[in-house]
Amino acid sequence: MRSQEQLIHEASLRILKRTGMRFEHPEAVRILKENGIDVDDKGVARFTEDQIMFWVNKAPHAFTMYARDPKYNITVGGDHLNPAPGYGCPFVIDTDGEQHTAKSEDFVKFLKLYHQQQSFNVNGGIVVQPDDLPVDNATLLMLYMTILYSDKTLLTGTADEKQVAAMMEMGKVLFGGEEEFKKYPRMITLINTVTPLQLTNVMTESLFQFVKYRQPVVIGSLAQAGSTGPVTLAGSMAISNAEILAGIALCQMISPGTPVVYGCETTAADMRGGATAIGSPEGAICYNLTGKLADFYGIPSRAGGCLSDAKKVDAQAGYESMMTYMACRDSNINFMIHAAGIMDAYASMSYEKLIVDFEVIDYISRYHRWFEINEETIPEDLIDEIGQDGVYLTEEHTFEYCRIEPLTPEISVRGTCPEPGKALENNIQRKIDAMLEAYTRPELDADTLKKLDEILISRGVAKDLIDRLADM
Repeated sequence: MRSQEQLIHEASLRILKRTGMRFEHPEAVRILKENGIDVDDKGVARFTEDQIMFWVNKAPHAFTMYARDPKYNITVGGDHLNPAPGYGCPFVIDTDGEQHTAKSEDFVKFLKLYHQQQSFNVNGGIVVQPDDLPVDNATLLMLYMTILYSDKTLLTGTADEKQVAAMMEMGKVLFGGEEEFKKYPRMITLINTVTPLQLTNVMTESLFQFVKYRQPVVIGSLAQAGSTGPVTLAGSMAISNAEILAGIALCQMISPGTPVVYGCETTAADMRGGATAIGSPEGAICYNLTGKLADFYGIPSRAGGCLSDAKKVDAQAGYESMMTYMACRDSNINFMIHAAGIMDAYASMSYEKLIVDFEVIDYISRYHRWFEINEETIPEDLIDEIGQDGVYLTEEHTFEYCRIEPLTPEISVRGTCPEPGKALENNIQRKIDAMLEAYTRPELDADTLKKLDEILISRGVAKDLIDRLADM
């Protein structure tokens, strides 16, 4: 009996051969034609099974990303799980569910909180989209702020060719010149297809720049079953899989062996109004299947996160996030953008939900750690000694294991408390305050900082804006 992965794979190959994938960028079309792919005058490429698999099989099974501080290096692939920040939100939601448009101060505050969280070795990207940054340099400035406020593995946004080229120049400055920058994976970005079956110019320009310097990209698809994809999950996953395979093939044609990540955020559309339902059970199923499909192809995976459609931090935000993160963890998703803080169907970030999601990640990590069974963990002599009348609380065995076996939550409410209605909210705020109070900005030498500033000035960024972003 063929597996679900095999069935989806076979359907995707038929889609790529019959329907095809449209590539808007003329350079992408040229590369595809040079490699024998049938491309019509509308840019629709049709692949045979042999063509697709020849290129997909050139992608590495796993790779290491190198951070500015080596203690934050990560392995992407295998059974390694790497939580990464939320991505692309124009709004921030407060404790009462009120929205405000994101500012650069919000971007930096989120960077600092992610930097302080031990379960995250990745920082940056488009955590929020600040509306006080000039549009023509916004992605570049977000990378600049990430470099200033964190030395973890770098996630970046995407943009037009010239802006991403400037981002690559920052990478060269930060990591010892062009040859050294190209030698190792240092920065990763998200290349999103447009469902159904398209790859746009801007995304392709970003892809070209990253692959040129052998920096890894996530090829991501987000079909919405019932709107941008067939209402059946199998149909939408088949389209998403086809898009991802075609994108990976293009990457390998440009630079064989360049690291890529198989990324899929496919979920359901709510049939009552067409809204994206990122925290749905259907989404969780698709995120879980993404990990299995990536394993099927031998490529690292990206999907899901602590996802919720809730409009404030409430019970819905909790149960949806726990479900979607568990679905990803169960299938060993390797790189998880949106791992904490995201809600409102990708529209908003929340400081309070960020802290809740940090705890969700800790809970599920503890669940998957399970427990050991040996002579030490089943202390039969102690059990015999205690018998039926003693207690274990003050025993040496308890002292030895009390910080190893049980997880001690940081915000969850247990036992008696004077104000149970506000206890969780108060714990969340205390943790935010403590993390920001403990934050220390990573060191960056003056010469490097000067060169980064010169790149921004050459792009027309005002010096007073650079100084403001550097002093938050």
